[in-house]
Amino acid sequence: MACPHFQWRITLVLALATLIAAFGSSFQYGYNVAAVNSPSELMKQFYNNTYYDRTGKLIESFHLMLLWSVTVSMFPFGGFIGSLLVGPMVNNLGRKGALLFNNIFSIVPAIFMGCSEIAASFELIIVSRLLVGICAGVSSNVVPMYLGELAPKNLRGALGVIPQLFITIGILVAQLFGLRNLLANEEGWPILLGLTGVPAALQLLVLPFFPESPRYLLIQKKDQVAARKALQTLRGWDEVDTEMEEIRKEDEEEKAAGSISVWRLLQMKSLRWQLISIIVLMGGQQLSGVNAIYYYADEIYLSAGVKSSDVQYVTAGTGAVNVFMTVFTVFVVELWGRRLLLLLGFSTCMVSCGVLTAALALQDAISWMPYVSIACVIIYVIGHAVGPSPIPALFITEVFLQSSRPAAYMIGGSVHWLSNFTVGLVFPFIQVGLGPYSFIVFGTVCLLTTIYIFLVVPETKAKTFIEINHIFAKKNKVSEMEIYPEKEEFKTSQSPL
Repeated sequence: MACPHFQWRITLVLALATLIAAFGSSFQYGYNVAAVNSPSELMKQFYNNTYYDRTGKLIESFHLMLLWSVTVSMFPFGGFIGSLLVGPMVNNLGRKGALLFNNIFSIVPAIFMGCSEIAASFELIIVSRLLVGICAGVSSNVVPMYLGELAPKNLRGALGVIPQLFITIGILVAQLFGLRNLLANEEGWPILLGLTGVPAALQLLVLPFFPESPRYLLIQKKDQVAARKALQTLRGWDEVDTEMEEIRKEDEEEKAAGSISVWRLLQMKSLRWQLISIIVLMGGQQLSGVNAIYYYADEIYLSAGVKSSDVQYVTAGTGAVNVFMTVFTVFVVELWGRRLLLLLGFSTCMVSCGVLTAALALQDAISWMPYVSIACVIIYVIGHAVGPSPIPALFITEVFLQSSRPAAYMIGGSVHWLSNFTVGLVFPFIQVGLGPYSFIVFGTVCLLTTIYIFLVVPETKAKTFIEINHIFAKKNKVSEMEIYPEKEEFKTSQSPL
């Protein structure tokens, strides 16, 4: 048998599989969140010029703002569509196969966006934003699932945060490439948008050489030989009997369930609090306002009094802080635990929103208030990077077993992207209507989410998937024998839809 300390070792294969999956998929999510921010005025001008060339008229200001909001919001709307595809893709193609197929939704729109100016078509940009959104919707659910199933339990938290780290790196890279003396100019903005296809092409070339999820191979494909070989490759030693037995135990406990559909999951008493918790965490993650910060960062800093010539550097600096704090989270998530990081993160965001509201309201009366506003935005980003951004997707992997995990990701992902879409579409109008009081709405969401976490969400670090499920059995007031209903109830529910 392998020595117990080997369980703590991260092998080269596991590390590279994590990096390729996260860079090829999660990086794109972050990149496309921020890529349209810096060149937004140039792109609006392109919209206007194109419309003028066609009709001889300029777009009215309200319609231009609405058209731009649609452009921004097509990304999270595509994410919602991508979330609905997760279950069928991971069940039919596997976790790795789903990621490889998903690259279609990145490479094709990258070409479209890169050629949009030459084609004189802003419609290509809008359609492309929908397609890269589908890519992000799939990857934001599949990457945490894939990595959570590759990792040993003692490294599951750290590897589970890696996708969020690459999202923040993607945001920062887009902000740096979006500096006006690089690509955020009249010649460079189509290239800035088109670069999203590069990580996808790299993943398409490299990821096929890495193992599929051992849990998928053993539980769903019933291929013991392939599952053992994948585990041996990932762990770097031959003795994987203990882990194989753990997966078999999970398989035996789930045999009655089959493949749980979304509709069945919504009805199951034994998974009720797990489902409510992921809905609250995913909704709280997005409705807390984080993407309002990134979609409209320039406008927020301008309203806080930053000079227009300096905004791009402040925004990039904020992105760098986000990356640094997410790296910090990778190292502390197994030490501090998921629950503490969620409580710390959401409460920090809540306080930041409250102080930011006061600072924005008073900035005309007190000369130093703009600096307080900037500090609040940075502190908010720190708080979100510690818990609300990285932990919810990891939480889904940990609190659901193999049979219900795809359906759970579809529900959690749908909540995530619909909330994201709502914020992206509505925030510009909230900003106009409420002015400095916009962030009271987000602060209230942070407060309610913090209260829920304190009262309901348990700690999951260093526990097996079975142990976590038994913790929730008590919350759901079902016996351990009742965690899974009889197989007959599932005979008609073999699809994840």
